[in-house]
Amino acid sequence: MTEELSAGGRPLPKNWLAIIAVIWAGQAVSMVTSYAAGYAAIWYVTETTGSALMLALMSICAYLPTGLISPFGGVLADRYNRKVIMIAADLGVGIVSLLLGFAILAGGGDVSLPLIGVLVLARGVGQAFHSPAMMATMPLLVPERHLMRINTLDQLLLSIVAIGAPAFGILLYTTIGFHSVMFLDFFGALAACAGLMLAKIPLVRDEQAKDQHVIANLHDGWRAITACRGLVLLIGGVTLGMIIFAPLSSVYPLMTYEYFGGNGYDASLTEAVWGVGMIIGSSVIMAWGGGKRLAGLIALACTLCGLFTAASGLLPPTMFPAFALLCGLMAIVCSWFNAPLITLVQRNVPEEKLGRALGFTTAASGLVSPIGLAAGGLLAEAIGIAPFFVVDGVACIVLGLVLYLPKSIRTLDATATHANNAPAEND
Repeated sequence: MTEELSAGGRPLPKNWLAIIAVIWAGQAVSMVTSYAAGYAAIWYVTETTGSALMLALMSICAYLPTGLISPFGGVLADRYNRKVIMIAADLGVGIVSLLLGFAILAGGGDVSLPLIGVLVLARGVGQAFHSPAMMATMPLLVPERHLMRINTLDQLLLSIVAIGAPAFGILLYTTIGFHSVMFLDFFGALAACAGLMLAKIPLVRDEQAKDQHVIANLHDGWRAITACRGLVLLIGGVTLGMIIFAPLSSVYPLMTYEYFGGNGYDASLTEAVWGVGMIIGSSVIMAWGGGKRLAGLIALACTLCGLFTAASGLLPPTMFPAFALLCGLMAIVCSWFNAPLITLVQRNVPEEKLGRALGFTTAASGLVSPIGLAAGGLLAEAIGIAPFFVVDGVACIVLGLVLYLPKSIRTLDATATHANNAPAEND
Protein backbone atom coordinates (compact mmCIF):
# COMPACT_ATOMS: atom_id res chain seq x y z
CA MET A 1 0.00 0.00 0.00
CA THR A 2 1.39 3.39 -1.03
CA GLU A 3 2.24 5.72 1.83
CA GLU A 4 0.04 8.82 1.81
CA LEU A 5 1.83 12.16 1.47
CA SER A 6 0.95 15.56 2.80
CA ALA A 7 0.27 18.53 0.52
CA GLY A 8 3.91 19.46 1.20
CA GLY A 9 5.10 16.07 -0.06
CA ARG A 10 5.95 14.60 3.34
CA PRO A 11 4.88 11.16 4.65
CA LEU A 12 1.67 11.36 6.66
CA PRO A 13 0.91 9.25 9.73
CA LYS A 14 -2.07 6.91 9.42
CA ASN A 15 -3.93 8.93 12.06
CA TRP A 16 -3.52 12.29 10.25
CA LEU A 17 -7.29 12.88 10.31
CA ALA A 18 -7.37 12.36 14.09
CA ILE A 19 -4.57 14.93 14.46
CA ILE A 20 -6.57 17.48 12.45
CA ALA A 21 -9.70 16.69 14.49
CA VAL A 22 -7.86 17.26 17.78
CA ILE A 23 -6.38 20.58 16.62
CA TRP A 24 -9.63 21.93 15.23
CA ALA A 25 -11.75 20.75 18.16
CA GLY A 26 -9.65 22.95 20.42
CA GLN A 27 -9.77 25.81 17.94
CA ALA A 28 -13.57 25.52 17.65
CA VAL A 29 -14.03 25.78 21.43
CA SER A 30 -11.71 28.78 21.49
CA MET A 31 -13.62 30.46 18.65
CA VAL A 32 -16.93 30.16 20.51
CA THR A 33 -15.60 31.59 23.77
CA SER A 34 -13.52 34.24 22.01
CA TYR A 35 -16.42 35.53 19.93
CA ALA A 36 -18.70 35.48 22.96
CA ALA A 37 -16.16 37.52 24.92
CA GLY A 38 -15.69 39.90 22.02
CA TYR A 39 -19.40 40.62 21.70
CA ALA A 40 -19.72 40.98 25.47
CA ALA A 41 -16.97 43.62 25.32
CA ILE A 42 -18.76 45.42 22.47
CA TRP A 43 -22.00 45.36 24.44
CA TYR A 44 -20.25 46.77 27.51
CA VAL A 45 -18.83 49.66 25.46
CA THR A 46 -22.27 50.23 23.91
CA GLU A 47 -24.01 50.23 27.30
CA THR A 48 -21.50 52.46 29.07
CA THR A 49 -20.77 55.02 26.32
CA GLY A 50 -23.42 54.78 23.60
CA SER A 51 -20.70 56.24 21.39
CA ALA A 52 -20.28 55.25 17.76
CA LEU A 53 -16.80 56.80 17.90
CA MET A 54 -15.74 54.50 20.74
CA LEU A 55 -17.06 51.46 18.88
CA ALA A 56 -15.14 52.58 15.78
CA LEU A 57 -11.96 52.94 17.85
CA MET A 58 -12.44 49.42 19.20
CA SER A 59 -12.81 48.13 15.63
CA ILE A 60 -9.57 49.85 14.69
CA CYS A 61 -7.86 48.28 17.71
CA ALA A 62 -9.11 44.88 16.53
CA TYR A 63 -8.07 45.05 12.86
CA LEU A 64 -5.02 47.30 12.73
CA PRO A 65 -2.62 44.96 14.59
CA THR A 66 -3.46 42.15 12.18
CA GLY A 67 -2.64 44.37 9.22
CA LEU A 68 0.57 45.79 10.69
CA ILE A 69 2.03 42.83 12.57
CA SER A 70 1.09 39.76 10.47
CA PRO A 71 4.28 39.95 8.33
CA PHE A 72 6.37 39.79 11.52
CA GLY A 73 4.19 36.90 12.71
CA GLY A 74 5.11 35.19 9.46
CA VAL A 75 8.81 35.79 10.16
CA LEU A 76 8.51 34.01 13.52
CA ALA A 77 6.56 31.16 11.89
CA ASP A 78 9.48 30.53 9.51
CA ARG A 79 12.26 30.99 12.06
CA TYR A 80 10.90 29.07 15.04
CA ASN A 81 8.58 26.26 16.05
CA ARG A 82 5.15 27.00 14.56
CA LYS A 83 3.37 24.85 17.13
CA VAL A 84 4.93 26.80 19.99
CA ILE A 85 4.03 30.12 18.32
CA MET A 86 0.36 29.10 18.00
CA ILE A 87 0.21 27.93 21.62
CA ALA A 88 1.88 31.13 22.83
CA ALA A 89 -0.56 33.29 20.83
CA ASP A 90 -3.64 31.46 22.13
CA LEU A 91 -2.36 31.37 25.70
CA GLY A 92 -1.30 35.03 25.63
CA VAL A 93 -4.77 36.21 24.61
CA GLY A 94 -6.32 33.89 27.18
CA ILE A 95 -4.18 35.31 29.99
CA VAL A 96 -5.21 38.85 29.00
CA SER A 97 -8.87 37.79 29.24
CA LEU A 98 -8.21 36.17 32.63
CA LEU A 99 -6.55 39.31 34.02
CA LEU A 100 -9.36 41.48 32.65
CA GLY A 101 -11.90 39.18 34.32
CA PHE A 102 -10.18 39.70 37.68
CA ALA A 103 -10.07 43.46 37.07
CA ILE A 104 -13.82 43.53 36.34
CA LEU A 105 -14.50 41.43 39.43
CA ALA A 106 -12.38 43.73 41.60
CA GLY A 107 -14.18 46.76 40.20
CA GLY A 108 -17.63 45.43 41.03
CA GLY A 109 -18.55 44.90 37.38
CA ASP A 110 -17.01 48.08 36.04
CA VAL A 111 -13.85 48.32 33.98
CA SER A 112 -12.10 51.21 32.28
CA LEU A 113 -12.39 51.54 28.51
CA PRO A 114 -8.58 51.54 28.08
CA LEU A 115 -8.52 48.04 29.60
CA ILE A 116 -11.18 46.93 27.10
CA GLY A 117 -8.98 48.44 24.40
CA VAL A 118 -6.03 46.39 25.68
CA LEU A 119 -8.12 43.21 25.38
CA VAL A 120 -9.14 44.05 21.82
CA LEU A 121 -5.56 44.93 20.88
CA ALA A 122 -4.29 41.70 22.42
CA ARG A 123 -6.73 39.71 20.29
CA GLY A 124 -5.51 41.48 17.14
CA VAL A 125 -1.86 40.89 18.03
CA GLY A 126 -2.53 37.25 18.88
CA GLN A 127 -4.27 36.75 15.54
CA ALA A 128 -1.33 38.37 13.73
CA PHE A 129 1.01 35.69 15.11
CA HIS A 130 -1.41 32.77 15.15
CA SER A 131 -2.84 32.95 11.61
CA PRO A 132 0.40 32.78 9.55
CA ALA A 133 1.70 29.90 11.70
CA MET A 134 -1.58 27.98 11.47
CA MET A 135 -2.00 28.44 7.72
CA ALA A 136 1.66 27.52 7.08
CA THR A 137 1.20 24.35 9.16
CA MET A 138 -1.84 22.92 7.39
CA PRO A 139 -0.03 21.72 4.20
CA LEU A 140 2.19 19.59 6.49
CA LEU A 141 -0.76 17.77 8.05
CA VAL A 142 -3.21 16.91 5.25
CA PRO A 143 -3.10 15.33 1.78
CA GLU A 144 -3.18 17.61 -1.24
CA ARG A 145 -6.73 16.54 -2.11
CA HIS A 146 -8.02 17.80 1.24
CA LEU A 147 -5.98 21.01 1.57
CA MET A 148 -8.72 23.24 0.18
CA ARG A 149 -11.28 21.65 2.51
CA ILE A 150 -9.13 22.24 5.58
CA ASN A 151 -8.53 25.86 4.56
CA THR A 152 -12.30 26.26 4.27
CA LEU A 153 -12.89 24.70 7.70
CA ASP A 154 -11.70 27.84 9.47
CA GLN A 155 -14.18 29.97 7.54
CA LEU A 156 -17.00 27.47 8.07
CA LEU A 157 -16.46 27.44 11.83
CA LEU A 158 -16.23 31.23 11.94
CA SER A 159 -19.49 31.53 9.99
CA ILE A 160 -21.29 29.15 12.35
CA VAL A 161 -19.89 30.88 15.42
CA ALA A 162 -20.68 34.35 14.04
CA ILE A 163 -24.39 33.51 13.94
CA GLY A 164 -24.71 32.20 17.48
CA ALA A 165 -21.87 33.93 19.34
CA PRO A 166 -23.47 37.41 19.64
CA ALA A 167 -26.56 36.00 21.36
CA PHE A 168 -24.40 33.62 23.43
CA GLY A 169 -22.09 36.43 24.52
CA ILE A 170 -24.92 38.76 25.51
CA LEU A 171 -26.72 35.93 27.33
CA LEU A 172 -23.62 35.16 29.39
CA TYR A 173 -23.01 38.87 29.97
CA THR A 174 -26.49 39.44 31.39
CA THR A 175 -26.79 36.18 33.37
CA ILE A 176 -23.37 35.40 34.84
CA GLY A 177 -21.62 38.75 34.43
CA PHE A 178 -18.94 40.30 32.25
CA HIS A 179 -16.10 38.88 34.34
CA SER A 180 -17.38 35.31 33.94
CA VAL A 181 -17.36 35.66 30.14
CA MET A 182 -13.69 36.65 30.33
CA PHE A 183 -12.90 33.65 32.54
CA LEU A 184 -14.70 31.40 30.05
CA ASP A 185 -12.57 32.85 27.26
CA PHE A 186 -9.45 31.88 29.21
CA PHE A 187 -10.63 28.26 29.42
CA GLY A 188 -11.40 28.35 25.70
CA ALA A 189 -7.81 29.41 25.06
CA LEU A 190 -6.63 26.50 27.21
CA ALA A 191 -8.72 24.14 25.04
CA ALA A 192 -7.03 25.49 21.90
CA CYS A 193 -3.60 25.05 23.50
CA ALA A 194 -4.46 21.50 24.61
CA GLY A 195 -5.47 20.54 21.07
CA LEU A 196 -2.18 21.83 19.71
CA MET A 197 -0.09 20.23 22.47
CA LEU A 198 -1.62 16.81 21.88
CA ALA A 199 -0.97 16.92 18.13
CA LYS A 200 2.32 15.92 16.51
CA ILE A 201 3.20 18.69 14.06
CA PRO A 202 6.20 18.52 11.69
CA LEU A 203 8.89 21.02 12.59
CA VAL A 204 9.84 23.25 9.64
CA ARG A 205 12.22 26.16 10.04
CA ASP A 206 14.18 28.29 7.62
CA GLU A 207 17.65 27.89 9.09
CA GLN A 208 19.02 30.63 6.87
CA ALA A 209 16.41 33.06 8.22
CA LYS A 210 17.65 32.62 11.79
CA ASP A 211 20.92 34.37 10.91
CA GLN A 212 19.25 37.22 9.02
CA HIS A 213 17.92 40.56 10.17
CA VAL A 214 14.13 40.76 10.43
CA ILE A 215 13.99 43.13 7.44
CA ALA A 216 15.98 40.62 5.39
CA ASN A 217 13.52 37.94 6.48
CA LEU A 218 10.61 40.06 5.29
CA HIS A 219 12.38 40.69 2.00
CA ASP A 220 12.87 36.96 1.48
CA GLY A 221 9.20 36.34 2.15
CA TRP A 222 8.22 39.01 -0.32
CA ARG A 223 10.56 37.56 -2.95
CA ALA A 224 8.98 34.14 -2.41
CA ILE A 225 5.64 35.64 -3.45
CA THR A 226 6.94 37.78 -6.32
CA ALA A 227 8.84 34.80 -7.75
CA CYS A 228 5.43 33.66 -9.00
CA ARG A 229 4.01 36.44 -11.19
CA GLY A 230 0.55 34.88 -11.27
CA LEU A 231 0.40 34.79 -7.49
CA VAL A 232 1.28 38.50 -7.27
CA LEU A 233 -1.42 39.41 -9.79
CA LEU A 234 -4.01 37.23 -8.06
CA ILE A 235 -3.27 38.61 -4.58
CA GLY A 236 -3.39 42.12 -6.04
CA GLY A 237 -6.72 41.38 -7.68
CA VAL A 238 -8.24 39.90 -4.53
CA THR A 239 -6.94 42.85 -2.50
CA LEU A 240 -8.58 45.25 -4.96
CA GLY A 241 -11.77 43.23 -4.63
CA MET A 242 -11.64 43.67 -0.86
CA ILE A 243 -11.35 47.43 -1.28
CA ILE A 244 -14.36 47.40 -3.61
CA PHE A 245 -16.53 45.09 -1.50
CA ALA A 246 -15.58 46.18 2.04
CA PRO A 247 -17.90 49.25 2.14
CA LEU A 248 -21.00 47.10 1.61
CA SER A 249 -20.79 45.77 5.17
CA SER A 250 -21.22 49.28 6.55
CA VAL A 251 -24.05 50.37 4.23
CA TYR A 252 -26.17 47.22 4.45
CA PRO A 253 -28.24 48.58 7.38
CA LEU A 254 -28.79 51.84 5.49
CA MET A 255 -29.98 49.93 2.44
CA THR A 256 -32.50 48.12 4.61
CA TYR A 257 -33.69 51.17 6.54
CA GLU A 258 -33.53 54.02 4.01
CA TYR A 259 -34.17 52.32 0.67
CA PHE A 260 -36.46 49.43 1.59
CA GLY A 261 -38.04 51.15 4.61
CA GLY A 262 -37.26 48.20 6.85
CA ASN A 263 -36.95 47.96 10.61
CA GLY A 264 -34.55 46.37 13.07
CA TYR A 265 -36.05 42.95 12.46
CA ASP A 266 -35.43 43.28 8.73
CA ALA A 267 -31.83 44.38 9.34
CA SER A 268 -31.19 41.40 11.61
CA LEU A 269 -32.81 39.13 9.03
CA THR A 270 -30.32 40.17 6.34
CA GLU A 271 -27.45 39.55 8.77
CA ALA A 272 -28.81 36.08 9.55
CA VAL A 273 -29.31 35.29 5.86
CA TRP A 274 -25.73 36.41 5.21
CA GLY A 275 -24.43 34.08 7.91
CA VAL A 276 -26.45 31.15 6.59
CA GLY A 277 -25.18 31.91 3.07
CA MET A 278 -21.57 31.81 4.28
CA ILE A 279 -22.22 28.44 5.92
CA ILE A 280 -23.81 27.07 2.74
CA GLY A 281 -20.97 28.34 0.55
CA SER A 282 -18.30 26.96 2.87
CA SER A 283 -20.13 23.64 3.12
CA VAL A 284 -20.23 23.38 -0.66
CA ILE A 285 -16.44 23.82 -0.82
CA MET A 286 -15.95 21.32 2.03
CA ALA A 287 -17.98 18.71 0.16
CA TRP A 288 -16.68 19.50 -3.34
CA GLY A 289 -13.08 20.39 -2.61
CA GLY A 290 -13.04 23.41 -4.94
CA GLY A 291 -12.04 21.57 -8.11
CA LYS A 292 -8.79 22.05 -10.01
CA ARG A 293 -9.20 25.67 -11.14
CA LEU A 294 -8.98 27.61 -7.91
CA ALA A 295 -7.90 30.89 -9.52
CA GLY A 296 -10.83 30.48 -11.89
CA LEU A 297 -13.13 29.90 -8.92
CA ILE A 298 -11.99 33.19 -7.38
CA ALA A 299 -12.67 35.04 -10.65
CA LEU A 300 -16.10 33.38 -10.96
CA ALA A 301 -16.96 34.26 -7.36
CA CYS A 302 -15.99 37.90 -7.96
CA THR A 303 -18.15 38.09 -11.08
CA LEU A 304 -21.18 36.48 -9.45
CA CYS A 305 -20.80 38.64 -6.36
CA GLY A 306 -20.83 41.71 -8.60
CA LEU A 307 -23.96 40.52 -10.42
CA PHE A 308 -25.86 39.95 -7.16
CA THR A 309 -24.68 43.27 -5.73
CA ALA A 310 -25.67 45.28 -8.82
CA ALA A 311 -29.02 43.48 -8.96
CA SER A 312 -29.65 44.50 -5.33
CA GLY A 313 -29.20 48.16 -6.26
CA LEU A 314 -31.65 47.85 -9.16
CA LEU A 315 -34.50 46.41 -7.07
CA PRO A 316 -37.55 48.61 -6.46
CA PRO A 317 -38.10 49.63 -2.80
CA THR A 318 -41.00 47.17 -2.47
CA MET A 319 -38.87 44.05 -3.04
CA PHE A 320 -37.07 43.60 0.26
CA PRO A 321 -37.53 39.77 0.19
CA ALA A 322 -35.60 39.68 -3.10
CA PHE A 323 -32.85 41.77 -1.48
CA ALA A 324 -32.62 39.31 1.41
CA LEU A 325 -32.32 36.44 -1.08
CA LEU A 326 -29.58 38.26 -3.00
CA CYS A 327 -27.74 38.82 0.31
CA GLY A 328 -27.69 35.08 0.82
CA LEU A 329 -26.41 34.45 -2.71
CA MET A 330 -23.69 37.08 -2.24
CA ALA A 331 -22.60 35.39 0.98
CA ILE A 332 -22.38 31.99 -0.72
CA VAL A 333 -19.97 33.21 -3.40
CA CYS A 334 -18.05 35.44 -0.97
CA SER A 335 -17.11 32.29 0.92
CA TRP A 336 -15.21 31.13 -2.18
CA PHE A 337 -12.46 33.77 -2.01
CA ASN A 338 -10.27 33.17 1.01
CA ALA A 339 -9.64 29.41 1.02
CA PRO A 340 -8.70 29.16 -2.71
CA LEU A 341 -6.25 32.05 -2.34
CA ILE A 342 -4.61 30.55 0.74
CA THR A 343 -4.40 27.16 -1.00
CA LEU A 344 -2.69 28.66 -4.05
CA VAL A 345 -0.17 30.47 -1.85
CA GLN A 346 0.52 27.22 0.01
CA ARG A 347 1.06 25.38 -3.27
CA ASN A 348 3.36 27.91 -4.88
CA VAL A 349 5.62 29.09 -2.03
CA PRO A 350 8.38 26.95 -0.46
CA GLU A 351 7.22 25.66 2.92
CA GLU A 352 10.10 27.24 4.84
CA LYS A 353 9.02 30.68 3.56
CA LEU A 354 5.29 30.06 3.74
CA GLY A 355 4.73 31.80 7.07
CA ARG A 356 6.07 35.09 5.73
CA ALA A 357 4.14 34.79 2.46
CA LEU A 358 0.88 34.17 4.32
CA GLY A 359 1.75 36.95 6.76
CA PHE A 360 1.88 39.40 3.87
CA THR A 361 -1.39 38.02 2.49
CA THR A 362 -3.10 38.44 5.88
CA ALA A 363 -1.67 41.95 6.27
CA ALA A 364 -3.04 43.00 2.89
CA SER A 365 -6.58 42.04 3.85
CA GLY A 366 -6.24 43.72 7.25
CA LEU A 367 -4.97 47.04 5.89
CA VAL A 368 -7.14 47.54 2.80
CA SER A 369 -10.51 47.09 4.51
CA PRO A 370 -10.34 50.48 6.33
CA ILE A 371 -9.35 52.11 3.01
CA GLY A 372 -12.35 50.57 1.28
CA LEU A 373 -14.68 51.50 4.12
CA ALA A 374 -13.60 55.15 4.02
CA ALA A 375 -13.69 55.53 0.23
CA GLY A 376 -16.92 53.59 -0.18
CA GLY A 377 -18.62 55.50 2.60
CA LEU A 378 -17.84 58.81 0.91
CA LEU A 379 -19.06 57.53 -2.47
CA ALA A 380 -22.28 56.12 -1.02
CA GLU A 381 -22.92 59.44 0.72
CA ALA A 382 -22.42 61.28 -2.57
CA ILE A 383 -24.48 59.14 -4.97
CA GLY A 384 -26.97 57.36 -2.69
CA ILE A 385 -27.14 53.85 -1.25
CA ALA A 386 -28.90 52.00 -4.09
CA PRO A 387 -26.74 53.58 -6.87
CA PHE A 388 -23.69 52.69 -4.80
CA PHE A 389 -24.72 49.02 -4.86
CA VAL A 390 -24.93 49.21 -8.65
CA VAL A 391 -21.55 50.94 -9.04
CA ASP A 392 -19.90 48.58 -6.58
CA GLY A 393 -21.41 45.56 -8.30
CA VAL A 394 -20.29 46.66 -11.77
CA ALA A 395 -16.75 47.19 -10.43
CA CYS A 396 -16.74 43.62 -9.05
CA ILE A 397 -18.05 42.25 -12.37
CA VAL A 398 -15.30 44.00 -14.33
CA LEU A 399 -12.64 42.78 -11.91
CA GLY A 400 -13.94 39.21 -12.06
CA LEU A 401 -13.99 39.19 -15.88
CA VAL A 402 -10.41 40.44 -16.24
CA LEU A 403 -8.90 38.59 -13.27
CA TYR A 404 -8.54 35.27 -15.08
CA LEU A 405 -7.23 36.73 -18.34
CA PRO A 406 -3.47 36.82 -17.53
CA LYS A 407 -1.80 33.55 -18.51
CA SER A 408 0.31 33.59 -15.34
CA ILE A 409 -2.86 33.45 -13.21
CA ARG A 410 -4.34 30.61 -15.25
CA THR A 411 -1.04 28.76 -14.87
CA LEU A 412 -1.51 28.74 -11.10
CA ASP A 413 -4.28 26.21 -11.53
CA ALA A 414 -1.80 23.76 -13.04
CA THR A 415 1.09 24.43 -10.64
CA ALA A 416 1.84 22.80 -7.32
CA THR A 417 5.40 23.73 -6.40
CA HIS A 418 6.95 22.39 -3.23
CA ALA A 419 10.55 23.42 -2.82
CA ASN A 420 11.54 21.18 0.07
CA ASN A 421 10.21 17.64 0.45
CA ALA A 422 12.80 16.38 2.96
CA PRO A 423 11.48 14.55 6.04
CA ALA A 424 10.79 16.77 9.01
CA GLU A 425 11.07 16.26 12.74
CA ASN A 426 7.95 15.81 14.87
CA ASP A 427 7.62 17.77 18.05
